[in-house]
Amino acid sequence: MARPLRILFLASLLFGVSPVAPFAQSFEERLSLCLACHGENGRSDTPEVPSLGAQPSMYGLIQLYMFRQNLRIAPPMNDMVQGLSDADLQKFADIIAKLPAPKPIEDADPARMERAFALVSRHRCGFCHNSNFAGSESVPRLAGQREDYLLKALREYRANKRSEYQPVMAEVIMPMKDEEFIDLAYFFARYGVR
Repeated sequence: MARPLRILFLASLLFGVSPVAPFAQSFEERLSLCLACHGENGRSDTPEVPSLGAQPSMYGLIQLYMFRQNLRIAPPMNDMVQGLSDADLQKFADIIAKLPAPKPIEDADPARMERAFALVSRHRCGFCHNSNFAGSESVPRLAGQREDYLLKALREYRANKRSEYQPVMAEVIMPMKDEEFIDLAYFFARYGVR
C-alpha cells in the first residue's frame, strides 16, 4: 500500500471516519487496506491487531460474516466489510488462509512456558485449537499470534464484550484469572520455539 494511502487509513481510524467509502471501493483496494493493518506477510505489526496468516478459511469467513452483520463489533472491521457479497467474504477468507503463518516470538522463558503449558493442558486448548494450535475449520490459529491481541481477546471474552458464534470460549475462561490470561498469551505468541 502506498504510504499516503496508509497514512490516510490510519488517520481515519484515529478520528472514527470510515476508510472504506472514499478510499477502498474495489476488492483489491480493500484487501490492500486489510493487509496494511494485519500484515502482508501474515504477521501484524499493528498493536492489538491480529495476525491473519494461515487462519483457517472457514474461521475467516465466519468472522468476516459476523463483522458484516454487526454480530461482532470491532471498528473499522464492520465498515470494511459493508457491501461485500458472501462470495467476496469467501475470497478474503481464502486469501488470508494462504498467507504464511506468523512466526513465533523467539525469546521464551522456559519457566513461563511450562507454567502456561500446564494451563493449556488443564483447559484443553489443544482439543479445539489442535495440538499444534494451528486451529481448524471454524476454530482460529493461536500459534504465533500477537501476544497483545491474544490478551485483549481473552479479556474481552471474559467481560462478555466479544461475540462468538459458538459460546465456548466465555465458558472455558470464566473461572480463569488475569495472570493466567497473561501466561496463555505469552505461551501462544511463542509456541513453536525450541
